[in-house]
Amino acid sequence: MCLTFKKNILLALLFFAVVNVFTQTKDTLQTLGQSKDTLQKDTLQIKKHSPKKATILSAVLPGAGQFYNRKYWKMPVIYAGFGTLAYFINANQTRYTDFRQALKFRTDNDSTTVDNFPLYSAEGLLQAKNYYRRNVELSCIFTVILYTLNVVDAAVDAHLYDFDIGDELSLKIQPALINNPFAYSNYAKGLKLTLKFKN
Repeated sequence: MCLTFKKNILLALLFFAVVNVFTQTKDTLQTLGQSKDTLQKDTLQIKKHSPKKATILSAVLPGAGQFYNRKYWKMPVIYAGFGTLAYFINANQTRYTDFRQALKFRTDNDSTTVDNFPLYSAEGLLQAKNYYRRNVELSCIFTVILYTLNVVDAAVDAHLYDFDIGDELSLKIQPALINNPFAYSNYAKGLKLTLKFKN
C-alpha cells in the first residue's frame, strides 16, 4: 500500500509537471506568436508604401500614384493639364481638317467644289493647314511630357514619402553681395542659401 501511494504521488507530481510545462510552452508560443504578428505588422508598415506600386499606378491611371502617395491636391492639376491638352488637340485637329479639306477642294480643278475659306489663297490654305498640324503635334508631345512627369512625380514622391524633415535640418535664405570682378562696382546682388544640420 505504501508503494502504491508513492506511485500515485509520483504520477500526480509528474502530471502536474507536464501540465505546468505544457502551460508554459503554450504561453511562450502565444508570446512568440504575438511577437511574430507584431513583427509582421511592423514589416508590413515598413513595406507598406512602395515606390514601385506608386509608379505602376500612375502609369496605368494618371493621378492614381499621387492618390496612393496621399498628395490629393496634385490630382486636379494633372487632370486639368490633360483636359487642357485634350481641348487643344481637338480644336487644332478640327481646324487642320477644315483647312486640309479646303485645300483639297481648291486644288482639285473641279468648279463645283467650293471651300469655306474664299478669302485665303491656295498658299494661305497650305500655310494654315501646316500651322494647325504642327499645333496638333506639339499638343501631343506636351501630353506625352505631362504623362511622363506624372509618373516621375509619383515615383519621387513615393521614395521621399517617409523622409523626415525635422528640427535638425534648416534652410535660410538671405540677400548677399557677391564679389564679381567683371562688374562695374565689383559686387553683384544675389541670394545666399545656408543649409544647416544641427547635432
